[in-house]
Amino acid sequence: MTTALAPGAADALLFDLGRVVIDYDLRRTLKAWAVELGSDPHALMAKLAQDDTFHRYETGHVTDAQFFAAVRSALGLTLTDEQLREGWNAIFIGEMPGIAPLLDRAAKQLPLYALSNTNDAHIAHFSEHYAELLVHFRELFLSSQIGMRKPHGETYDYVIKAIGVAPQRIVFFDDLAENIEAARERGLHAVQVHSSDDVARTLDQLGL
Repeated sequence: MTTALAPGAADALLFDLGRVVIDYDLRRTLKAWAVELGSDPHALMAKLAQDDTFHRYETGHVTDAQFFAAVRSALGLTLTDEQLREGWNAIFIGEMPGIAPLLDRAAKQLPLYALSNTNDAHIAHFSEHYAELLVHFRELFLSSQIGMRKPHGETYDYVIKAIGVAPQRIVFFDDLAENIEAARERGLHAVQVHSSDDVARTLDQLGL
């Protein structure tokens, strides 16, 4: 268990992007690709992971073209790469409600960083469309660029070293329990985010 949060207990804040800073919904992508929504969207996407294509894509070992070819094969689609890219980026809904002022507030007092499992196509999209939101972060640790992804322990070790702050002085925000657990095993103080209220509550506890 990490140290309890109190005013002055953090020297850096580390944020996941998806469903912490930027909201998304996989069903939007499947709808854009005209994939039958009666099926569980996560079960459909799991087909892409069967040969590890998706995970390799998120760690920069598979190109956009190779990923889209795998999508066509797994889901039986005849869409072009550009059509698949457009649908792939349709996953984004917008910024998480209430997160922008919280990032602005926190960044005035502590350095902010982001750690996200993502891919080149999504990076190109959100870097352009959410630039005003991402400007609060000193550095973005993106899985396809650093070659590793959550919840692997080496990913947290890499980020901790890059930030240059003791892990117990970093507060990490993520929406997935497995990522939270892995972060705590590496000594980070991790907060599971269900809404921006969880971020607000943590900032209050830190006296930010």
